[in-house]
Amino acid sequence: MNEPVDDLRLDEQLPLLGIAAWSGTGKTTLLEALLPRLRARGLRVAVIKHAHHTFDVDQPGKDSHRLRQAGASPMLIASRARLALMMETPDQEEADLAALLAMVSPQRPDLVLVEGFKAWPLPKLELHRPALGKPLRVTEDPWVRAVATDAPLALPDGVERLDLNDLQALTDWIAAWPARWPGERHPRVGEGMSS
Repeated sequence: MNEPVDDLRLDEQLPLLGIAAWSGTGKTTLLEALLPRLRARGLRVAVIKHAHHTFDVDQPGKDSHRLRQAGASPMLIASRARLALMMETPDQEEADLAALLAMVSPQRPDLVLVEGFKAWPLPKLELHRPALGKPLRVTEDPWVRAVATDAPLALPDGVERLDLNDLQALTDWIAAWPARWPGERHPRVGEGMSS
């Protein structure tokens, strides 16, 4: 499956929260600041990040790279400290979020943050900086639950506004997400605007 599905199976035992924003908004920078704070609260947080370009986590010349280039698929390399699973996916136009979730699920994280994959049907926290001149996604995406922004905005009914520069408030909101998860596995209804 190469593109979003309308009925992504949202497992009640695997809380998901998408972090959606236009490029340049600071998704990765924000996650980098939030992850240690969430870990300090006792949460095991997995992250699935979408890359819009080809990438390689392996180094040419290393045994794992040589074996992958020779045709190993998947190629799993492991040590006492970490493991990496690498697969070539030349037949896919896009990454399949459902398949990636299936890989993460056995690890039983308390929360999975999904950076990118903004077209997929899963609850999201939208990051928005009006100074970038990009439109809000919340008006088109009924899966957006909150918008973290650095400016006043009118938002649809039922969508929370968070201060993008308040790490404590963002940490509180995300840390509470796993408890809210069972009731958040459906899109918003109603599209009235509130400020």
